[in-house]
Amino acid sequence: MKKRLGILGRLQKTPKWRQVEFEEVEYKALSIKDILTEMKNISELIIDLAYSSLIFQDEEIAEEVKYLEARMDHLNYEIRLIAMMAARTKEDAEKLSGILQVAEAAESLSNAAGDIVKILSLGKDKIKFLSKILKEAEEKIFKIKIPKDSPAKNRSIGDLKVETETGIKIIAIRRKDYWIYDPGSHTVLKEGDTLILRGDEDGYKNLRDFIKGKRRDLD
Repeated sequence: MKKRLGILGRLQKTPKWRQVEFEEVEYKALSIKDILTEMKNISELIIDLAYSSLIFQDEEIAEEVKYLEARMDHLNYEIRLIAMMAARTKEDAEKLSGILQVAEAAESLSNAAGDIVKILSLGKDKIKFLSKILKEAEEKIFKIKIPKDSPAKNRSIGDLKVETETGIKIIAIRRKDYWIYDPGSHTVLKEGDTLILRGDEDGYKNLRDFIKGKRRDLD
């Protein structure tokens, strides 16, 4: 799952969510555990990305949300297919019903995120007030770029202890023409990376000052 949710790949002329939506579905031997894990990871991430697209009025982030929404639909199809093949008796069906309810709830979250990014189609001028309102939330979404001389450059998230020291979660990284989302502790920050962050104002200020070289550590 980490690999699958790591690097989306280079942007194509056809949006990735359209590629997933219209591709022919083939049955693959994925386990229910693998599917639920991926659905959980997507549902944790997709709402953050949806709000990020509104706050920064960013169409590229919105495209990633649409891709994940389409991916979630595909996973929900796969888990239902496995359940139908596995259920031989009423008892089997009852055991699988809870799993299907979790999968359905995860898909509902992704659909809600898809609805959120549709607001961008109203036009940036019409939703300026919305991004201002969202920025007033207690837990906020921030964006910052790694400059050339940053002490964070070429260091891993785990080595920096970003979340432990600041309370800030790095939810996605824009690197050149692709995204890394839900980055792990092993992910190394590079010059020019744009970080999408979630947390409070104080934690962000500490991290920002460190990234910009105004302080040499996060302690």
